[in-house]
Amino acid sequence: MPKINKTRYAILGVLNIAPGSGYDIKKNCDRGISYFWNENFGHIYPVLKQMEKDGVIQKSVEQNEGRPPRNVYSITQKGKDELVDWLMRPIEPTPQRLELMLKLTFAKMVPVEYTLQELERVRERHSKSLECFRKVEEEYSNNKKAREDKGYPYWLSTIRYGIYDAEFRVRWCEETIERIRAYNAGSEDV
Repeated sequence: MPKINKTRYAILGVLNIAPGSGYDIKKNCDRGISYFWNENFGHIYPVLKQMEKDGVIQKSVEQNEGRPPRNVYSITQKGKDELVDWLMRPIEPTPQRLELMLKLTFAKMVPVEYTLQELERVRERHSKSLECFRKVEEEYSNNKKAREDKGYPYWLSTIRYGIYDAEFRVRWCEETIERIRAYNAGSEDV
């Protein structure tokens, strides 16, 4: 079975919420799904071109005084049908590619202090993400209009996933740092 380009479905999902330019799509991905799904302009624009050819989106050109014309894309009925069809398919397993795990596997080749500093940096990044997820959850949960939207329990579930994932990664970094320090101090309890 050929590999399906999931960028297509991320774009269809974003455009199903609201029409937008390639820039708007990227901004909405960054704001709404970036903690579990990453898209970049290098993926978005070629896929938009193909999607327009396939008839799942349509493009209109907005003229703005004093600025270049802006391409605005919107989802077609064919695109909505394709999005629903994809949403109804079973989720495919996705192999993880975690650079941190790859580097940690071979870390004995570099100074221990470097590895510990890197783990501290990673822990700090996940702590900041956790803080951000909790803030978004609070804002979203306190927004009456958002709570009335039929998508609320689904969107809230993705935020909770981000919170649990960040909590796990912070805890894992802390345990790993302690384990490496204990081992290098000659402790038997590793």
